[in-house]
Amino acid sequence: MKIHILTIGDEILIGQIIDTNSAWIGQQLNANGGQIIGITSVADDYEDIQRGLAVALEKSDAVLITGGLGPTKDDITKKTLADFFKVDMVFSQSNFDWITKIFKKFGRDTTPAHRAQCYMPSNAVLLHNKRGTAPGMWFNHGKQVIVSMPGVPHEMKYLMEYEVIPRLTETFQSDPIAHRTILTVGEGESRIAARIESLTNTFPKNVKVAYLPGLGRVRIRLTAMDKDEVAINTLLDDLQTKVVSVIPELVYGYEIDTLEEIVGKMLVDKNLTLATAESCTGGYLSHLITSVSGSSAYFMGGVVAYSNEIKMRQLNVPASILEEHGAVSEATVRAMVTGVLDLLKTDIAVSISGIAGPTGGTAEKPVGTIWMAVGNKDQIKTRKINLGKDRVRNIQYTGVSALNLIRQFIINL
Repeated sequence: MKIHILTIGDEILIGQIIDTNSAWIGQQLNANGGQIIGITSVADDYEDIQRGLAVALEKSDAVLITGGLGPTKDDITKKTLADFFKVDMVFSQSNFDWITKIFKKFGRDTTPAHRAQCYMPSNAVLLHNKRGTAPGMWFNHGKQVIVSMPGVPHEMKYLMEYEVIPRLTETFQSDPIAHRTILTVGEGESRIAARIESLTNTFPKNVKVAYLPGLGRVRIRLTAMDKDEVAINTLLDDLQTKVVSVIPELVYGYEIDTLEEIVGKMLVDKNLTLATAESCTGGYLSHLITSVSGSSAYFMGGVVAYSNEIKMRQLNVPASILEEHGAVSEATVRAMVTGVLDLLKTDIAVSISGIAGPTGGTAEKPVGTIWMAVGNKDQIKTRKINLGKDRVRNIQYTGVSALNLIRQFIINL
């Protein structure tokens, strides 16, 4: 089942909103045997929609359209589709009754625009939208199918789940598609690919490998398609195990796991508590840690020691260290760990100090120089990273790196 997604709306093209609909639709269809062969965005323009639809139909079994079904003048999808099929627009009393019911519930009256909204192409099979006023529309076009849905995400998702996906899977026969996603941290995609290349070269032809890089992390996705669903799942389980065996130190989870969740679970499993001492990240690491429900079981608190004065007063970092080595140094982050361990009485502590940028760097310590440390009363491990000049990216990357440093420290306890 080959699918082309066509999104309609000037707001997407000018960047006013992000097209999250296509990503969600792709995920849902892929899980149900669909293959997304293209995603096209076009303006709220009659000719652009016509051209976009013609292109989308060239190689697809089905075209899924979102947007342009509202009551305002810029919502022209229905009329464009009627002209495409060379059919008339007809009034849908059932849809008008539904809109009237919704507005009556809120003590409001319908407007002439809502009545106009109920004119539909005469060949459309209407898909009832319980989340809004605009129904979905299903069109049979020879052996192909065209589906039009509202662009409002929660309305589109309702129609996809209860109307569109069941109809598509009944209309088109597709081989099952299965995925395995391995989550890694600490290496870039090219290095990971090089390390597992000799293994992936032996994979069967129906298995695809994709590397999906993020900030400090890489997802390795294995995808297979076969008529035998049990066989492809067994195959992917085996291949996943083999990949992990090559890069075990980089793998922190699978599918939708997050690094902060995994670190939290490791702390709980070992009955350990954690504290943070942050400078250049300004509490971002603490934010990541506390974004996990139940983090109060292991995270005791943190100190944002942005100035040298606070480093000395709250964390007891010796003035001599700051004078000799500077705030951005291995000696300082070591002292910050010792200080926050003493202050908050936790089992483990992590510290960060750096130059997030884009200003503040020197020839000796350029922007993007970050020191971090993690330790307990017996040992402290440090790490230095060198990043770019983008302040937000530097902070976010450092947060991920610090989480990984904690993960590695716990593994080696």
